[in-house]
Amino acid sequence: MATIAASKPTPAPDARVRIPKTFRLPPRAVSYLQSAPLIAILGFFFLLPILMILIVSFWDYDFAGLYPDFLTLNYEETLGSWVTWKTYLNTLKYTVAVWALTTFIGFWVAYFLAFHIRTTTMQMVLFLVCTVPFLTSNIIRMISWIPVLGRNGLVNSTLIEMGIIPAPIEWLLYSDFAVVLAMVHLNTLFMVTPIFNTLMRIDKSLIEAARDAGATGWQILWNVIIPLAKPGIAIGSIFVVTLVMADFSTVQVMSGGQSASVALMMRNQMSLLQYPAAAANAVVLLIVVLLMVAAILRVVDIRKEL
Repeated sequence: MATIAASKPTPAPDARVRIPKTFRLPPRAVSYLQSAPLIAILGFFFLLPILMILIVSFWDYDFAGLYPDFLTLNYEETLGSWVTWKTYLNTLKYTVAVWALTTFIGFWVAYFLAFHIRTTTMQMVLFLVCTVPFLTSNIIRMISWIPVLGRNGLVNSTLIEMGIIPAPIEWLLYSDFAVVLAMVHLNTLFMVTPIFNTLMRIDKSLIEAARDAGATGWQILWNVIIPLAKPGIAIGSIFVVTLVMADFSTVQVMSGGQSASVALMMRNQMSLLQYPAAAANAVVLLIVVLLMVAAILRVVDIRKEL
């Protein structure tokens, strides 16, 4: 008798079986997650040091050490001293003078590179020539002015030999003139670079259209080029202002210790272990610089440049 093996029927797939869904973060959470490494780096290396300075500025101190406390005495001594106000005014004087000179020099250097040099290769070559001094230290470039401006330096010796002056000019070195000259030398490139970048983005057809409309060279410069170069001028101004306000070595060396700045005052306080007082000065200086940067940003919208 033949046995017929009956095969079991295959069960139909259950339509109610659910496929697991993949987990998806909200778009806002993805954005925060992507920016988390940058936030962590800025928080550790930028915000945390500023917070530490702010905390220390309220501490007490004497010749023996620092004492955690919450005192406003450091700010009262900082803001209530006429020496501090005079030092801030002296620093602002340097800042305004250096900013004006670097803006004037930087704009014309960038203008020459952008509109009077025809080939891109030559523009880049001349721009790199401007950056050659930055291959050396700021201290070396600053000290190099001493044998040039000194009493027996190159300038005085040349002028005496030519019979232009009978005796050396004393104010060339160890004076406010020397401080401003060295700062302009050190910071001009920070103005040239953003202005040159902005001028290179100007559509040349705008200049041709203004020229076809009968505008003179100065009218084109004043009404077309300078308004379009304002974002670069603003970025360069931010660089120059922040660098000059925080500079102490140039003031100390080029003035021969006869002038002062806020950064130099803080450096002297730290050398005397007066860290809370120096921290209070640092907080005040930070607020002043932020106000100056905010004023620049109110005048010019640099988002057009970014």
